[in-house]
Amino acid sequence: MGHRFDDDRHPSRREFLQGVSAATLAALAMGEPRFVRGEEPVQQPTPTADTCIVLWMAGGMAAPETFDPKRYTPFEVGVPSEKILCTFPSIDTAVDNIKISQGLEEIAKVMDRATLIRGHVVADLGNILHSRHQYHWHTGYVPPQTVAAPHIGAWMAKVLGPKNPAIPAFLNIGQRLEGHGESEELKAFTTAGFLGSEYGPFNLPYPLDAVAAVRPPKGMSRDRFANRERHLKALIAQSPLGELASDYHQESIVRAFENAHRLLNSPHRDAFDLTKEPKESFEKYNTGRFGQGCLLARRLTEAGARYIEVTTEYVPFVSWDTHENGHTTAEEMKKSIDRPIAQLILDLEERGLLDRTLIVLASEFSRDMMVEGVPGSTAKDQSRASSDVMKEMKHYGLHRHFTGSGSVVMFGGGMKKGFLHGETAPERPLLTVKDPVSISDLHATIFTAMGISPKTAFDVEKRPFYATEDGKGVAVKPLFA
Repeated sequence: MGHRFDDDRHPSRREFLQGVSAATLAALAMGEPRFVRGEEPVQQPTPTADTCIVLWMAGGMAAPETFDPKRYTPFEVGVPSEKILCTFPSIDTAVDNIKISQGLEEIAKVMDRATLIRGHVVADLGNILHSRHQYHWHTGYVPPQTVAAPHIGAWMAKVLGPKNPAIPAFLNIGQRLEGHGESEELKAFTTAGFLGSEYGPFNLPYPLDAVAAVRPPKGMSRDRFANRERHLKALIAQSPLGELASDYHQESIVRAFENAHRLLNSPHRDAFDLTKEPKESFEKYNTGRFGQGCLLARRLTEAGARYIEVTTEYVPFVSWDTHENGHTTAEEMKKSIDRPIAQLILDLEERGLLDRTLIVLASEFSRDMMVEGVPGSTAKDQSRASSDVMKEMKHYGLHRHFTGSGSVVMFGGGMKKGFLHGETAPERPLLTVKDPVSISDLHATIFTAMGISPKTAFDVEKRPFYATEDGKGVAVKPLFA
């Protein structure tokens, strides 16, 4: 089960960091996590997918501006803010009963391959911090916990193992973990937690530079690399990490380096080299780092990756984190995601890989013009463009965090095609009114598709720690073909 600190005050960013730091230290001190074997053994489901790709819309993608369009109100000086539900008109898709937002014309053409969830509900955590919500979405557990919760990619790496031993089982593309705000908070969930470093992410913040991460440094011979490895083991043992970490976690760090060594000597490292992609194909994806990341994800899927995350990248007040200028920013974000996502679907389909590749497009929460959190929430209003009426373009857009509903799009991996699940209210507050899907149940659906029971658990602090919180996540069966 999860072990949450009792905190009715909604932790601040400082308290969040203190909590996750303590959880990380606790995880390092633990021995090898072992499967919980109860009186009734957990039955692992038959997988419908072999690879999972998460397309992460970091920062809070507004569902009414993307996959759940509402009544459109164009910009005009003097229009009351409360009248605006979305700032883009809707467009037709390849499915008669599904409309999405203008600016996603290429994705609209492949919606007949998609399951669209409207009504993805995330927890209202009181003090809305992107990092806390992203931690919750990626691990299934609300922070802080008493031990570091593993990322869903780490669960797959541990339980399923690599699909190709030469390719890291968990790859994280597009997110810088150094050099910008909230990097420490992002590191808190971009880990394998108590499972051990060998199951953590292979981070590739710049897709064009990915090949450099799998190429030995100039002048690095095998003998010299082996000598470095011996010195590394000695340094780990003599470092503070050696004092704090259990033998299992020290060995797991070494195994992570051994895995990297295996990749350096494998011909499969060519999958990381985008210069080997034909120019015409490269340009279809090249809308920037996210588009390049989608291309890299396709190449790594072909090479046998298990879990890949491609992110638009979370940096405070950038990309989908629209606290002002929401319409203008959303317009630019759509340009960066529309063509490469559609091309990824088409390419995997053409190569016969889509049916066994589960693609999930999601975000930590949605947005609204007027409501912060949900009606009645104690969350502080974080809009930087508060105004009763439209006065200038910076006011036009959805600038408040909304947790009462959101959209998730799934392709391939055994999901239905051209299917719409759930419904949200037509007028504010845009709450889910039919077939809500929680994070826990969404994770159960993803895990089930990948062949992992939501009740899978490891013994942590002499208590079971489950793949979904308390093992209670239930796969949404109507989504499966």
